[in-house]
Amino acid sequence: MTTLRVHNLAISLDGFATGEGQALETPFGHAGHRLMDWYFPTRTFVSTSGHDAEAVGAGTRGVDDAFAAMAWQGIGAEIMGRRKFGPQQGEWEDESWRGWWGEEPPFHTPVVVLTHHPRPDLAVGETTFLFRDLPPADALALAAEQAEGLDVRLGGGPTVVREFLQAGLVDHLHFVVVPIVLGRGVRLWDGLEGIESGFDIEVTASPTGVVHYVWTRRGGVGSA
Repeated sequence: MTTLRVHNLAISLDGFATGEGQALETPFGHAGHRLMDWYFPTRTFVSTSGHDAEAVGAGTRGVDDAFAAMAWQGIGAEIMGRRKFGPQQGEWEDESWRGWWGEEPPFHTPVVVLTHHPRPDLAVGETTFLFRDLPPADALALAAEQAEGLDVRLGGGPTVVREFLQAGLVDHLHFVVVPIVLGRGVRLWDGLEGIESGFDIEVTASPTGVVHYVWTRRGGVGSA
């Protein structure tokens, strides 16, 4: 059975998973890159962002890279919210936008983009974006079909992850508490009081100052 997995979701000490004021120039709003400063130096990020880590020996190893790499293992499709795909809101007035990632996005799988304003599917390199207006269970069913027996990664942002948690669909939740205070933005945990009781929890501290939490659904896949 397909497992729905969240990986590398960075959260501030006060619970924000993105800052306020997201725009083309500021994908994480006023947070800047601070939520992901632990991730960008890793060997996994260097290689998946189009750099040849093997050739140049770039990227750090260690705890952060080990967790970062797990996000790409055994994944056959992704689900993401529209704001992860791009900064536009409302009707698609400009369909020339092809995502933040250039001509070869790192996914190399089908990606279901959840939006109230569907548009034609878009193939960019080895990635195909499917724009759909679907509730969480139906989005997961579509992504699982596209994944062809592999797992589905739930890529965020925080509003989408919260909706899937509320629906009881997340089997594996890896989030990273970053030692910063944002004060404003989009919180992950609003409306999820007590949700931790449905998961087994493991914690790993990193020398970079972040703390990795892995929540595994009790009872196995699809046990909600």
